[in-house]
Amino acid sequence: MTPRSAPPRRWLATLAAGALVPLVSLALAGSAFGQAKAEEEPFWAKGRPKAGTGAQLAPVPAFPIPTAAADLPLAKIKLPPGFKAEVWASGILDARGMRQGDKGTVFVSSLFVAGKIYAVTDQGGKRTVKTIAEKLFLPNGIEFHKGSLYVATPKDITRYDDIEAKLDAPPKPVMVYDKLAGEIPHGWKFIKIGPDGKLYVPTGAPCNICEDKEGFAVIQRMNLDGSGLETVAKGVRNTVGFDFDPKDGSLWFTNNGRDWLSEDLPNDTLNRVGQPGKDHFGYPYCHQGDFADPEFGWGKDCKTYTQPAMLTGPHAGTLGMRFYTGKMFPAKYQGAIFMARHGPWNRTQKFADILVAWPDGKGGIARSEPFMTGFVENNAYLGRPVDVQVLKDGSMLVSDDHNGAIYRVSYQP
Repeated sequence: MTPRSAPPRRWLATLAAGALVPLVSLALAGSAFGQAKAEEEPFWAKGRPKAGTGAQLAPVPAFPIPTAAADLPLAKIKLPPGFKAEVWASGILDARGMRQGDKGTVFVSSLFVAGKIYAVTDQGGKRTVKTIAEKLFLPNGIEFHKGSLYVATPKDITRYDDIEAKLDAPPKPVMVYDKLAGEIPHGWKFIKIGPDGKLYVPTGAPCNICEDKEGFAVIQRMNLDGSGLETVAKGVRNTVGFDFDPKDGSLWFTNNGRDWLSEDLPNDTLNRVGQPGKDHFGYPYCHQGDFADPEFGWGKDCKTYTQPAMLTGPHAGTLGMRFYTGKMFPAKYQGAIFMARHGPWNRTQKFADILVAWPDGKGGIARSEPFMTGFVENNAYLGRPVDVQVLKDGSMLVSDDHNGAIYRVSYQP
């Protein structure tokens, strides 16, 4: 079997109607993008206000072609003293998730625009970008393990074996699992292999807000051959980033809250799974640990659900996260969590950054602060960080799907 390929025509039309890729739709006039029906309400608009400023909000389209390296907002980026940002790679349309292979290759996924998986090689500071898979259906989730690259679409997970030795002629993918319950809203994945050797995969809610359906709003795990599927956490609306605490192996994940309640509610969250298989994080009944949903929260006590470790901002689009395990950054960052806040689209005031947070050793967060800023100017996005990846040398990569670029953050006293 082969991985899912091009998105269905109706969904492509919905994207165009939702202004996610308006420039692409012009270029593809007459195609599925150009056949959107004006009367169809896109999934992201469910619950949107019918009047006022809120009625004008819509997803922020990424550029349909990558930004040239010389035009990237590098000069605007701000970091703590001693840190430096540089353009590590450009020309990577829709750059999203990142993983580093055993031989140093950095694999990069994409989502709405490109439908590709890239491999970036670095030879003496000269980086080359290669496309190793294309025409995939929302291939956001990737993981590298023992020479193999795992790729997740909403419906399936495939594996490319011995990939670093075959970048110029990638092997035919092996099907790992093809029964994922992934619908278009929040169906795209983030995958990672845990310290238990199992592959963790989420399936988001198939809506903005709705009652639980079997197999949705969960984080699950399976054996690497696709067997033994089991649920790790419930009530998870949409996580597109998680990692495991190097101290105790516990799973931490970011979660995107529901849309259209208000400008400032609810917050996205950072969460810790303390009781695998038992924790329920509240969706769709409670948000951010203490706010009952106006439709589904009647009669629910939010205190009975697993509480978030940290609130990360209203509609923040908190995505990729990693524990810092390198040696380059100062000692205070050892074991800290770096999170990418992609930035809100259904909120008037925009923000986007890399946030750093320090666990308190008790399942919560002791403190947090902005780490990498400068992605917003005059309430418009200059860039939108998606994922972070700690490299073998201790530096950290930050992907920017808005510009199709990857930045490298390093430290020198």
